[in-house]
Amino acid sequence: MQKSVRYNEGHALYLSVVARREGVKRGYLSKRGAENSRWSEKFCALHQNLLFYFENEQSARPTGIYLLEGCTCERVPAPKVSAVGRDASDKQQHYFLVIFGHDGQKPLELRAEEEADCSEWVEAIQQASYSDLIIEREVLMQKYIHLVQILETEKVAANQLRTQLEDQDTEIERLKSEIVVLNKTKERMLPFQSIQDEEDPDIKKIKKVQSFMRGWLCRRKWKIIVQDYICSPHAESMRKRNQIVFNMVEAETEYVLQLSILVNCFLRPLRMAASSKKPPISHDDVSSVFLNSETIMFLHEIFHQGLKARIANWPTLVLADLFDILLPMLNIYQEFVRNHQYSLQVLANCKQNRDFDKLLKQYESNAACEGRMLETFLTYPMFQIPRYIITLHELLAHTPHEHVERKSLEFAKSKLEELSKMMHDEVSDTENIRKNLAIERMIVEGCDILLDTSQTFVRQGESEYLQQTELHHLLHLHSQINC
Repeated sequence: MQKSVRYNEGHALYLSVVARREGVKRGYLSKRGAENSRWSEKFCALHQNLLFYFENEQSARPTGIYLLEGCTCERVPAPKVSAVGRDASDKQQHYFLVIFGHDGQKPLELRAEEEADCSEWVEAIQQASYSDLIIEREVLMQKYIHLVQILETEKVAANQLRTQLEDQDTEIERLKSEIVVLNKTKERMLPFQSIQDEEDPDIKKIKKVQSFMRGWLCRRKWKIIVQDYICSPHAESMRKRNQIVFNMVEAETEYVLQLSILVNCFLRPLRMAASSKKPPISHDDVSSVFLNSETIMFLHEIFHQGLKARIANWPTLVLADLFDILLPMLNIYQEFVRNHQYSLQVLANCKQNRDFDKLLKQYESNAACEGRMLETFLTYPMFQIPRYIITLHELLAHTPHEHVERKSLEFAKSKLEELSKMMHDEVSDTENIRKNLAIERMIVEGCDILLDTSQTFVRQGESEYLQQTELHHLLHLHSQINC
């Protein structure tokens, strides 16, 4: 047989008296019994985290106690009642539960007659927890520590200001004494100043002429210095350097315009045409012809905006940082240059379609194209990297060795030359592979040796007889390899 739990009943009775007299919330509630599920009205009093209930408000001894630490309280809907008991529904509309923190304890079911009274009970029980008080105490303690720190800081600042005020008072006294001394000195000098004021008029005229001559000589010397600098090699070099920069901005403006015409007058309209019901060109062919020209246009629009911002700060022209931003992104030219010949071949094949050729001529008749064909616009990006190399070479020729941008421009020029050589080698390898594949397709049975990437295309005959002779030679070579 389990022993009952002992507790200090005397202190519990004392707390019940305090709760009935000074409780946070007091009033009548209906409580459902744990055994017979019947509702009985009790007088309840909430004190700290203890809920006492009495038979009535005049009872001196509580009927029961509930410990609310770690509990939750929530509203629940009223249970449905039958038509017979609908007259008592007024007391069955405002229910709430006190749920304990473990499975072994059945929730405490309570109800109140008024909506406001029910809400007040739920709120009061939810706040009846020492853990919330501990958390609130910690928050208040942190605020107290913070305020103490602020107070100490303010005290230190006040002491510093007090010291500064004392130093300033000392400085003011010292300045006052100096002013007194200066006034006495001025009083002693007044007789001499009166003598100087009575100076001879001729001497005054001589002094004015001397002052005028000194000013004229100073201005003449400064004019000579400026003229010498304007005629100096350094100034001439700077003028040429600025002219190169201005020309580069104009060339970049023209290049961005050509790319914009290529994208807006050809690429985007052809994409729309490829999405029509009877497309004159497929989306794959559009991608093969234009490659990544739209990405190149976006890149150079950003670079062009940077150049215009630098020109706005003239005569201070700093360009090295722009090339530092541009260099890592110029690798997108590799794909365009590598597949340029292939894109022209795809365009030539598409032109055999009459509908496409007619549509392309309609685009080329646009006033913005100025009579230029699509092939011309596709060729512009091929020369942009060499144009940058030439511009940097000219810019370095007129940039002094001690100039702050010298090393950055030389680094940009070397990187562009490496990129240009890499693209040239890739174009050569790509064209060699394509020509070998074209010859392999001309052989009826195929020639696996031509599929080897190490094979190099040497030349192509100008006559049909020479081509047939070379083909027969390749067939003979292929048969010997197979044998």
